[in-house]
Amino acid sequence: MQSYPPLAQTLVDSLRAEALAEPARAIAFQGAPGAYSHQAVRETFPQGLPLPCYSFEDALAAVSDGQAHAAVIPVENSLHGRVADVHFLLPESGLSITGEHYVKVEHCLLGAPGARLSDVREAMSHPQALGQCRKRLKALGIKPVTHADTAAAAAEVAGTGDTAVAAVASALAGSLYGCALLMEGLQDADHNRTRFLILERTPRDPAEIEGRAKTSLSFEVKNVPAALFKALGGFATNGVNITRLESHLRGGAFVAAEFLIDIEGRPTDPAVTRALDELAFHSKWVRILGCYPMVPPELATT
Repeated sequence: MQSYPPLAQTLVDSLRAEALAEPARAIAFQGAPGAYSHQAVRETFPQGLPLPCYSFEDALAAVSDGQAHAAVIPVENSLHGRVADVHFLLPESGLSITGEHYVKVEHCLLGAPGARLSDVREAMSHPQALGQCRKRLKALGIKPVTHADTAAAAAEVAGTGDTAVAAVASALAGSLYGCALLMEGLQDADHNRTRFLILERTPRDPAEIEGRAKTSLSFEVKNVPAALFKALGGFATNGVNITRLESHLRGGAFVAAEFLIDIEGRPTDPAVTRALDELAFHSKWVRILGCYPMVPPELATT
């Protein structure tokens, strides 16, 4: 059953009512208010109306159905890798990627009101967040407990009042639900960043993108020897930089893999066009997921 803790549900109902009244300003995200996705929405759409959704599917469907202008979805983290299931959902959504954004993730250990660090025996959070704090939690002797969402975990901790259970979540979540701030900077490394993608119904025109651009696409290689080597060879020979490559199997068949890649450039750039032609020749199908402004690497880590 899809539900939020009572403290979070009150905020969810309020935010959803405001956002659904103005779909043109609504920006969907997965999680409870105070989630890092909520933070990403506030940073990318300062004038937008955050629309909390229980799942990634719900957030993407809100855009497809016209309830929201865009969705802001996490795809990968510098400490814990890709976000589960998103690699399936992006190609299936029918939406276009129109932007990317990086959030500096600074986890806090949040307790029930009046709790002290010495009281805590367990910490609840999303598996991604727990993975990013694995070493610190172990050093503190705190048992990690999986929860559906970081912010919802904070709301549950605040609502139950159990001082032995804390949450790993953002400072924003702690302030929204009145949690005790037990520790800041809980993540295992300072370079902890999460990359988010912005998805909309209408793709961006590559010609209107100023500065450096990035293109995301998915494809399935043919089931022949050296298929991936041949499919990606055009990017090397044409000098097109691949910034991300990941694979996954679909349908339970261990035969040919599907891939998601990000490249620098626009599909209309001559070098990219040649590389895509070669990719298509060695693939069963190729699907462009979007072209959007590229966040320079030096800005992605600040």
